[in-house]
Amino acid sequence: MTMPSSGRKSPPPQGSQWRWLPFMSWLGRQPPGALRHDAMAGLTGAVLVVPQGVAYALLAGLPPQYGLYTAIVPAALAALFGASKQMVSGPTAALSIALFATLQPFAEAGSGEFLTLALTLTFLAGAFQLLLGLARLGVLVDLVSHSVVTGFTAGAALIIATSQVPYALGLASLESSGFLDIWPRLVARLGDIRPDAALIAGFTLAASLAFRRWLPRWPGMLLSLVAASLLAAWLDPEQVEILRIAEVPAGLPPLSAPDLSLDTLRLLTPGAIALGLLGLVEAAAIARAFAARAGERLDANQEFIGQGLSNLGGAFFSGYVSSGSFTRSGLNASAGACSPLAAVLSALLLVPLMLLAAPLLHHVPMAAMAGLLLLVAAKLVDRHGIREVLITSRSETAVLLITFFSTLLLALEFAIYFGVLASLALYLRRTTRPPVVECPLTHAPREIQQAVEEPCCTVVRIDGSLFFGACESVARRLERLERPNLVILAAGINFIDLSGIHLLQRQARRCQARGGRLYLAWTKPDVMARLQRAGLVDHGHAHHHDKPMAVAI
Repeated sequence: MTMPSSGRKSPPPQGSQWRWLPFMSWLGRQPPGALRHDAMAGLTGAVLVVPQGVAYALLAGLPPQYGLYTAIVPAALAALFGASKQMVSGPTAALSIALFATLQPFAEAGSGEFLTLALTLTFLAGAFQLLLGLARLGVLVDLVSHSVVTGFTAGAALIIATSQVPYALGLASLESSGFLDIWPRLVARLGDIRPDAALIAGFTLAASLAFRRWLPRWPGMLLSLVAASLLAAWLDPEQVEILRIAEVPAGLPPLSAPDLSLDTLRLLTPGAIALGLLGLVEAAAIARAFAARAGERLDANQEFIGQGLSNLGGAFFSGYVSSGSFTRSGLNASAGACSPLAAVLSALLLVPLMLLAAPLLHHVPMAAMAGLLLLVAAKLVDRHGIREVLITSRSETAVLLITFFSTLLLALEFAIYFGVLASLALYLRRTTRPPVVECPLTHAPREIQQAVEEPCCTVVRIDGSLFFGACESVARRLERLERPNLVILAAGINFIDLSGIHLLQRQARRCQARGGRLYLAWTKPDVMARLQRAGLVDHGHAHHHDKPMAVAI
């Protein structure tokens, strides 16, 4: 954790002028030794992102160097203008596959048109994220539930694995229009499988798992790719039988420009909103996890601003849509990072690594990258979270399954929309059907029994607010009660609107027609105030919230 050095003032509070330059609150304020820890964490992250960036760029349908470009300028901007101290941004698996699925219907992967659309999509997603942050709408990310994210990432993982199976088997890319379309094409090509490519993919996968199991602090992904490249060189020294990665040019990220024509904006805006929302969900979840671990509070609005500026800047420096990476963030924290400076240094140190490593990437076989991405896909699936949802909640299970199958069968942006709508629909279903529990008078609290002396009395408890959406459900339940006197325990009613007041008036008239009365007990002060203004409760009894009070008609 960073702390002010002696002789300096403490960082200004949130909401001051540092909101626009948040890096001023930590830059140059690290304690002694923090710079060394940040530099080591930055170097470790730069080494890790080389194979990851290449893999994710191929996953997005882009040239491999664009994954490395995305880990430079966008990652630095997210660290400088975001709110998290240890999160590292850059290319991610979920956003890469989402970008590919969004743009695939409009242009051929890897083409110049596809690249221009990717830059435009990144720009629009960044603009959407920045607007949400400036409008202080960080709370909107809470609309995307855990079940939506879990179902989406599981579906994306299956799409990733399916798209990489042909490369792992030594086949060329299979042209397909979706997840279901690729399987018949793959079965038709089973006779063309190359055993040497399958051996390389399996070796890469096994080596990566071995490093993760026994040497977790080593750059296992990078070393696995090196070993797989040596194996491919031994099996195919002429480099004609086993497919390799296209040659990667060495150099700094070139300047680029999105296409802001009206037709392109109209075409990409729906997908940009979905990708921007997905990126914010990823970043907010990771940043909150690390903030909670450090016992700190996260400014979600500032993180939105950082992510928005990250993608806006990336669109002009050959980067595609990015977000927080849990893998690189976890490595950054375990390597001893003390401040966001570690992420900035990681981006800067990646430049010389690119200059050295880019010419060597041409020797990496595509089967090795496929094996690596199969491992990434497996790690994307939150098995514990899925099992937890399946066991604890049928409604959350429905949301997860709707999002999962929408991801496989529809455009990915619609999968997120359907997941959010399903979550909201189930929430509204619960709130519009509050439980109305009948409590026998003999089991009612003593003060209720003492205060209500009338015979033939029914006591019910309403566990939910009485608003326009819930009144019909509550009214049907109350109409089934036949006794003339009714006591409503209102401790669970947090809010009542005009429709709820009319419901109580109708129920009071129904009780009176049967020769009885309607009483309210344990009414909350806010609800009591509304009932007083409506004339349903006598002002003289307003302070007796624990005793039944007759409702006026």
